[in-house]
Amino acid sequence: MSKFCERTGYNPEKGCEFLRNVLTDHMATFFSEYFDVSEDVMTDFGAFNVSLVNDLPLFIDPFLLFHSEKSEYQKLHGEMIQYVTFLRDHSRQAAANEDLLKAWYCFPEIKQNWLGFSVSGNSGSGLGMKFARALSANLGRLFSDFGSEKITEGSHLEKVCLVSSGVGRDNISDFTTNLIIDHLCSFTEQFAKTHLRADLTTTVHIRKAKFDYATGAWRRAAYRLPVANGDYVILTPRDMLTRDENWINRGDLIRDFEQIPVAIPDAELRGQVFAYFQRVLPRHRDREPSERERAEAISETLLQFPQLIDYFIKIKESHGDEASTVSEEKVLATEYLFIRQVQEIQRLLASGTPFYRAGKSTYSEAHARLAYLKDVIESKGGHRLFYHDGVPIEREKDLQILYRLVWFGTPSDVGAEVNDGRGPVDFKISRGAQDKTLVEMKLAKNSHLERNLEKQVPIYQAASDAEHGIKAIIYFSQSEKDRAEGILSKLGILGHKDIVLIDARDDNKPSGSKA
Repeated sequence: MSKFCERTGYNPEKGCEFLRNVLTDHMATFFSEYFDVSEDVMTDFGAFNVSLVNDLPLFIDPFLLFHSEKSEYQKLHGEMIQYVTFLRDHSRQAAANEDLLKAWYCFPEIKQNWLGFSVSGNSGSGLGMKFARALSANLGRLFSDFGSEKITEGSHLEKVCLVSSGVGRDNISDFTTNLIIDHLCSFTEQFAKTHLRADLTTTVHIRKAKFDYATGAWRRAAYRLPVANGDYVILTPRDMLTRDENWINRGDLIRDFEQIPVAIPDAELRGQVFAYFQRVLPRHRDREPSERERAEAISETLLQFPQLIDYFIKIKESHGDEASTVSEEKVLATEYLFIRQVQEIQRLLASGTPFYRAGKSTYSEAHARLAYLKDVIESKGGHRLFYHDGVPIEREKDLQILYRLVWFGTPSDVGAEVNDGRGPVDFKISRGAQDKTLVEMKLAKNSHLERNLEKQVPIYQAASDAEHGIKAIIYFSQSEKDRAEGILSKLGILGHKDIVLIDARDDNKPSGSKA
């Protein structure tokens, strides 16, 4: 660590001297800080404390509404199913009329809830015509009994993303948020009336707030909502949220497919399903079918026997209590990872001296902020951010979001997932056209690490006219470290100043970091 500090100018005792302007007015990263309201007040109200700098990787799981003991949640779920049933009943009409597809199936991305999958900021693409056509086709072709299923306890919105492509997890999340936007805005409005000053709110008109079945059109509604950084904010009840996957998801369907036919009471149907699956599953003389081949065979089988979807959902319904428990754990883990620890990062950055000098260039500033994040992970217990029940959750996305969240109070422009014509790069830090630095986050176990290190950054530098490119590589075991260092040594860049290795192992930290 000492050589790293000498190289970058980072001082772990005094704080990073390249950083400044991270005092009170720049540390309002989260809703509670910006509006000066206690986190306990938000928790008691049931609201999740969102970041106002970057989306957090959470989303609303429709199953949590379905399985909830709260009557208002069950009512919300019923209203969602009512709308999707309406779409199913009018799918042919909409398929022949693009204006109806746009009116009924297309929705704006609701960035104001600050939840989702963005690495930088809170902007997304929304639900456009690709989603509209895919959903319309799925409803019309595969789910003629949607809203009146006989196998499952109820109907589920997630059903439409389990078989064919075009409607994914992020689409279901955005669709759900749009369908319950009236409830979310009313929830936020009530919190604002109770806990915020009136001058911190404004009247907002939501164009698609409530659907009128008599006219077949969406109606707008007005709400008094909090305003931050020039835009309104929508809060979400924390008991609606989960992370990673819906309870009913395609990953579980594919992984546990062989268990589904067992749940079918009709022996003849079971036999037909097994026989068809074995027939479409590729056979090789020298190897087992690949995961991709198996998934494709399962998709073909589901299209042939769509009732299997209902039996899968029935299994998930029977374990519904686990959904709430698992989701609560995931929300708490996310809260710890992206709120508690970032607040601690801010507190440590602001200690020692009231102002820190920003780096003379984007290169020095990018290195300094990465150095701080490295120190937090390696020496201050921050490695625990990446573990759940003692098992490492190895995702580049988590490291990217953490790095983005330490870029407050900066004169630099921080762009994420930038593509300059020759492929995407995680971050481009810039101060005008002449001062640019590229930063990428990689897992040591990434199967493409060697190829990426060998070719990627130089290409990005040429495409962006960037002066520098920095690689951060995070590892979770000695074997991963050895692999990364072996690749770096082979390429002749082991110890290079722009290759930053981050040790997230759990078996070599002082006991105090595990307290």
